[in-house]
Amino acid sequence: MPSAYPEQPAIPRIGVVVPPVANSPYETGLLRDGLRDLGYSEGKNIIVEWRRSTGAIRDQQALVTALVRSRPAVVVVFSTVAARAALEASAKTPVVFLSGDPVLSGLADSLARPGRNATGVSVVLTELTAKRLELLLEVAPRARRIACLVNSANPAGQQQLDATRKAALKLGVQIVALDARNEGELDTVLRALSRSEADGILVTGDILFRANKSKVTQAVRRARLPATFPFKEYHDDGALMSYGTDPREDARMMAGYVAKILNGAAPSDIPIEQVSKYELIIDLRVAREQGVKVPQELLLRADGVIR
Repeated sequence: MPSAYPEQPAIPRIGVVVPPVANSPYETGLLRDGLRDLGYSEGKNIIVEWRRSTGAIRDQQALVTALVRSRPAVVVVFSTVAARAALEASAKTPVVFLSGDPVLSGLADSLARPGRNATGVSVVLTELTAKRLELLLEVAPRARRIACLVNSANPAGQQQLDATRKAALKLGVQIVALDARNEGELDTVLRALSRSEADGILVTGDILFRANKSKVTQAVRRARLPATFPFKEYHDDGALMSYGTDPREDARMMAGYVAKILNGAAPSDIPIEQVSKYELIIDLRVAREQGVKVPQELLLRADGVIR
């Protein structure tokens, strides 16, 4: 029976659309910690075509669509938006993704049996977002009005905002959405941050914010607002606290999926794995600068404390 997938050259070609961060842990995790450990070496037995997105949704969609049309053996993407674009561009080209909730987002029928030409790694964004709000209130127990930086144009962004509001009802706080769908709107939101009436801010996981992480972190710091961030690389620019997955480990897991597909497995039959390990990192230097008292109990629970 002929294969449902396009014929590939002797050396398989992998197309990767990476976040807009140079030398990101996704790149090193995918190649060095993942594919290389599985016996794949770029330029020898695999060819890797890298595409770097600006983080804008249209840019991600355009890059992914063009890459899929070039008929690589596998396409690797790191967002729900990019994964959707890949599936819309082809029902045959295998896709390995990192997604917030692939079933809710329509990328898969179920975690156990994806059912389509895509599989990969899932991060439970809703639970993560609620946990970040709880952590924020531990360092700012008197906070009653929490700003949530979100990109409503991203389906995963709306899911995170909904989860934040649901958690806020139980915690007795008010959520104010700061919606930024592109870089221009992000600049506007950040300029107004110091004049807001927020007692704290929760930054959701979005590639647009990650692409502008220095700008976002510095604006939050100038506003002297206690905040939680989704990724530990925000600490490079002065984040108070982050809680999330290890991007390098996420990419290493994705490399295993790429290897299985290159060895003949169908994405529809490879179960999606949910990330189960999360890291809490706290920067006490920023806490002192902002006059934030971090409870000792929280410091003991942290995976990393910057002093």
